[in-house]
Amino acid sequence: MTEAMAKPQKPAGRRRWIVVALLFAATAINYIDRQMIGVLKPTLQQEFAWSESDFANIVFWFQLAYAIGYLSFGKVVDTIGARLGYTVAIVIWTISHMAHGLAVGVTSFAAARFGLGIGEAGNFPSGIRAVTDWFPQRERAYAIGLFNAGANIGAIITPLLVPLLVLWFDWRAAFFLTGIFGIVWLIVWLRVYRHPAKDPAVSAEELAWIRQDPADPAEPIGWLRLLTVPETWAYALGKFLIDPIWWFFLFWLPGYLFQRYDLDLTSFGLPLAAIYLISDLGSIGGGWMSSRMIRAGYSPNVARKVTMLLCALCVLPIWFAQDIDSVWGAVLVIGLATAAHQAFSANLYTLPSDVFPRAAVGSVVGIGGTVGALGGMGMAIFTGYILDTTHSYQLLFALCASAYLAALLVVHLLSPRLARARV
Repeated sequence: MTEAMAKPQKPAGRRRWIVVALLFAATAINYIDRQMIGVLKPTLQQEFAWSESDFANIVFWFQLAYAIGYLSFGKVVDTIGARLGYTVAIVIWTISHMAHGLAVGVTSFAAARFGLGIGEAGNFPSGIRAVTDWFPQRERAYAIGLFNAGANIGAIITPLLVPLLVLWFDWRAAFFLTGIFGIVWLIVWLRVYRHPAKDPAVSAEELAWIRQDPADPAEPIGWLRLLTVPETWAYALGKFLIDPIWWFFLFWLPGYLFQRYDLDLTSFGLPLAAIYLISDLGSIGGGWMSSRMIRAGYSPNVARKVTMLLCALCVLPIWFAQDIDSVWGAVLVIGLATAAHQAFSANLYTLPSDVFPRAAVGSVVGIGGTVGALGGMGMAIFTGYILDTTHSYQLLFALCASAYLAALLVVHLLSPRLARARV
């Protein structure tokens, strides 16, 4: 048999892209629910007289739950699959999101955020497992970049929609009304999603395309074994360095624009939405670039790392963001950094599926998400302390600027060739 005959031809079927659309929608809802506390921060600080440290403590409990949930969901998804894993996750996070509308202070907000963190932690382990099941290696970064772009759509919708809901109703109603999105998505998910081998809408050609990579061993792989593998730590420490930066953008950027440029609830939404619109381009572009390089003949190692290096360099200008007096100038610099984060993250997310067998992908993603959330916990407390004591974002932006080069260095040192992990 010739090489051309052995290699599956790209199929006409597009069922796998419908799966990506579902993952995209779930991630958008995930980020609407997640970011609302940041968008409502000025309103809630005024009503409840919170300090920056009070707000940081609420964020801390979300991060702690996210760390616990990410590790748990990674194993759960490896055991029960993406369909049921996603179902459990969105039920927990939607109930907890709507519970914010009943909160009356720091403690009750922290409790609601804790539940939200547990549920939302299931989004990416479930989504990446679904991509691993539905896509060959050459398409995974692009598919992950596409569904990860839902984070930015959610982040765009939130500052545009939530202020209107607050003005039309109140902030409590905003939590109840946005909770409907999760309920609708769950109904569609349960009706549409199946494993590709069990989906009657998948053609034989598309299934062959999905299965073109070498078969993985079916044996389950335990956490303790994974913790001894350098490639696990390449992913996990990369997450530890960059995830706290994204959390900082998500939870503190609305307040920064509000204070630095003297905006209000009706005027800060558009600049914030513009930042995340730029981010969307990064998420899709980062996944496309490395996937395009692989199709051009470069190894996944070269394609992923060259893309990540370019992204790390694009973050550097944010070091000087606080010195920019124009709000739209700041939008461009911060938007470039958030776009670079999303492009970097889309490639980092592919590493578990690049180097681990399918049976371990969810667990490795869970370990990395937990380590990243631990970094986010530290970043939350540190941010609250710095802002309460210095009232300046300069040091925080400096950390943002340097984190991605450090993350790429760690990934390269621990996995210099992105070779298959020996598990």
